Amino acid sequence: MAFSPDAAHAIAIASLGPLEHVSPLRVVTRALFAPRDPRLAVRAMGLEFPSPIGLAGGFDKNARRPRALAALGFGFLELGTVTALAQEANPKPNLFRLRADRALVNRLGFPNDGAARVAARFAKIRSRIGVPVGFSIGRSRAVTEPERVIVDYTESFDAVRAVSDFVVVNVSSPNTKDLRALQSAEIASALFEALVARNDSPRVPLLVKIAPDLSDAEVDALCSVVEARGLDGVVATNTTISRGDLATPRETVEAIGAGGLSGPPLRARALEVVRRVHVALPQKTIIGVGGVETGSDARALLDAGATLVQIYTSFVYRGPLAAASIARELLATGFGR
Repeated sequence: MAFSPDAAHAIAIASLGPLEHVSPLRVVTRALFAPRDPRLAVRAMGLEFPSPIGLAGGFDKNARRPRALAALGFGFLELGTVTALAQEANPKPNLFRLRADRALVNRLGFPNDGAARVAARFAKIRSRIGVPVGFSIGRSRAVTEPERVIVDYTESFDAVRAVSDFVVVNVSSPNTKDLRALQSAEIASALFEALVARNDSPRVPLLVKIAPDLSDAEVDALCSVVEARGLDGVVATNTTISRGDLATPRETVEAIGAGGLSGPPLRARALEVVRRVHVALPQKTIIGVGGVETGSDARALLDAGATLVQIYTSFVYRGPLAAASIARELLATGFGR
């Protein structure tokens, strides 16, 4: 029996329950799969990453399974995206598999229990994760007034800052109306300025997640704002609204409709954006994400200037040991020698 993609995701989260809640099982799993080779270790943003292979935002939106995910071999986790206001997912169907492309299309739209509630729950287990954990913050769907948007983000930031090793500002999801407009240099500058002003004692590394669909000029302009406002880095990239060069039949893709495409079709553009961001911001942390299925894919992003990489779609297609496997494959490329 084939499950729908959203049902399969719910089953995957549920299946991680025993690993999340049974400590001896986590100990054994971590011993088998957690990265221990010192060649994989990365230091960035004042943090120690046992592996450069992390989990991208969007998989564990409500921070329900961080201990299980860390035990499976991820070097770091990005949880969320969370919003100041709790909200449901966009109407179903909202998640699709393009099996011929090993890709996903989602239009979930930041479903979560609300930043304050998620952060309070996560605070109880934070000390038992074992790898750096960041939260992604986004705009609440109900907040549409321009003068409220920055307040909405700062409320989420205030909620998660104390329990985060880093925070990612998501202004690039295609699934919240008008969210991507926040990537314009003028608006982004005001948003980043407000967040940086609240980022004190203790200060937490702050990054922005950008879309692959920005033009090169728009990437350069946003990088200038990142530099000017003193952010710590860039996550490159989010999902794409492009539907070019797919093996999946056009009529199938058109029937799916809107949403963010992730997986191998994004790989080439993600690599281009990482290179461009690295040229603009050579001293900043860059987290490369988009189409990483193998150690060679991860190595390509790292060689292009990424400090760390993330996976999501390959975790769905390759299964629970994807991070551990990709880390081993990365070492086989000669990484860390």
